[in-house]
Amino acid sequence: MTSESTKEQVVLITGGGSGIGKEIARKFASGGNKIIINDVREDVGIQAAREVNGTYIYADLSDMDSTRKLATEALDLFGTIDILVNNAGFQHVAPVDEFPETLWAKMIQVMLVAPFQLTKLALPGMKESGWGRIINMSSIHGLVASPYKSAYNSAKHGLIGFTKTVALEVGEFGITANAICPGYTRTPLVQAQVADQAKNNDLSEDEVISKIMLEPAAIKRLVEPTEVADLTVFLASDSARSITGSAYSIDLGWVAR
Repeated sequence: MTSESTKEQVVLITGGGSGIGKEIARKFASGGNKIIINDVREDVGIQAAREVNGTYIYADLSDMDSTRKLATEALDLFGTIDILVNNAGFQHVAPVDEFPETLWAKMIQVMLVAPFQLTKLALPGMKESGWGRIINMSSIHGLVASPYKSAYNSAKHGLIGFTKTVALEVGEFGITANAICPGYTRTPLVQAQVADQAKNNDLSEDEVISKIMLEPAAIKRLVEPTEVADLTVFLASDSARSITGSAYSIDLGWVAR
């Protein structure tokens, strides 16, 4: 992806070591952009950055100081963050009255507070250049809720609200902000959930996918990471310069009911 100025863009992707984030990095790299990958897992982050000839920066987004350091280090290295993809996240399933408070707070920090911090620090450079893209990876659980996922639901709902607010504040500077809401996607995170639910419900993994995850969906398959990456790259392109403040479902019709 290139802007109308044809300059290479600096793209920061959190949670870029695997799954959707890794595929997003590949797509942006194929367009000749400069890629910064963040992942709390150093081994997979370094490997993913190596594969796209990019830069890996360690940060633990559950820590506010570490998150702030990620942005400042990226800015020190490249001078700007042109495209920010807030993708990092994780899941924990438990009833509200059994959910550990510290873990609940950690999930909100990683998936809502950290995107705020990174956006705050990236915006001055975007404003100065008159161009920028902020893409927040929400979820179908940012649009609807499921039981036992209170922290994840809360973070992803909040991220859509944050996206809309940023869009209203920065549109006049040539900056857009949008959210993507994937359904169940073929990633290591989802594959682990499939295995856990198969064990807990005495089902095969195929039955978990068809009877639990995809039962509400119109299209009976998992979303592929490449599909989410393609939408991300489009939203960062100048073809999407009039699109802002939106939340795009890519969910096989999961929330159409």
